[in-house]
Amino acid sequence: MVTHHHDTGYKELFSYPEFVQQLIEGFAPPEIAGLMDFSTLKQHSGHYITPMFEEKIEDVVWSVEVTWDGITQRVFLYLLLEFQSAVDRTMPIRLMHYVACFYSELLKQKVVTPGDGLPPVFPIVLYNGSRPWTAPLDIYAMVTPEPPAFLQVYQPHLRYYLIDEGRYTDAELGLRQTPLSGVFSVENAGESWEALQRAVDRIVAIIQADPNKERIDRIITRWLKRHLYRLGAGINLDQLDSLVEDKDMLAENLENLVKKERLEGRQEGRLEGRQEGRQEGRLEEAREVVRTQLTFKFGEVPDWVEARLVKADHDQLKGWMRDVLFANSLEEMFKH
Repeated sequence: MVTHHHDTGYKELFSYPEFVQQLIEGFAPPEIAGLMDFSTLKQHSGHYITPMFEEKIEDVVWSVEVTWDGITQRVFLYLLLEFQSAVDRTMPIRLMHYVACFYSELLKQKVVTPGDGLPPVFPIVLYNGSRPWTAPLDIYAMVTPEPPAFLQVYQPHLRYYLIDEGRYTDAELGLRQTPLSGVFSVENAGESWEALQRAVDRIVAIIQADPNKERIDRIITRWLKRHLYRLGAGINLDQLDSLVEDKDMLAENLENLVKKERLEGRQEGRLEGRQEGRQEGRLEEAREVVRTQLTFKFGEVPDWVEARLVKADHDQLKGWMRDVLFANSLEEMFKH
């Protein structure tokens, strides 16, 4: 994966265990997060050379102890930062390749041996592009046409968990009062200085309420300076040393940018309209994921189920993505 200037700030954020914990607790499935002992987080190198393509990969890798049914095991969190403007529909192939290379590196470094077996991996793709994510979530979904039953067991399977920052509304992010949710709010403000000003005010309030205020302030300030530089804010960032201590100076600079934005006729409604379009795109993406899951498990989706999918909101669709894993029939899944 090509490393961009934008990625660098996020790689620094996720070099701190509290931000990894905030990502998992706030944006991963709660049934997974609830099993993890975050006091055991340990960072690992994500820097290696793939043997096939001589490609340098630098992603974020942590491990954490997970306990279920009285068994404690270390699970590797493989976090891939995807900040390209276009959705890469080959992501399942890339991720299978990366995870395979990561396993090879564990064996090479004698972290594990073939006799020990391979440790479980939780692959996560963090995406903040402007377009809704439409790539398949499992490499098996790329195998077409779907093979007959006697061949299905021989096809590759690797599923990743997608965290698409843009799918979260301000209201949803507001329910997660963490510095990382504040970072996502700043990202989602786009190029509207007025929306950015509100997001920065929110993240400052979150930092002020954090028990580790000074540490979090330093981390977020460094990230925000990179972000403002990338946006071309035109603020003297050399004077910005602390979001908490320098909040008045930053607020004044952002207010000047808001006034300039209004004078130039850049209405925030443009951003809101784009967000509405993105939300509808996310709904259709979620519907398609559920359709694919249902078709794979139960066959062709009947009209009455399709009608339910069309009327469902995003939360309902997310619930069905989980329910389909355990349902024995369409009637059981859609009984309510």
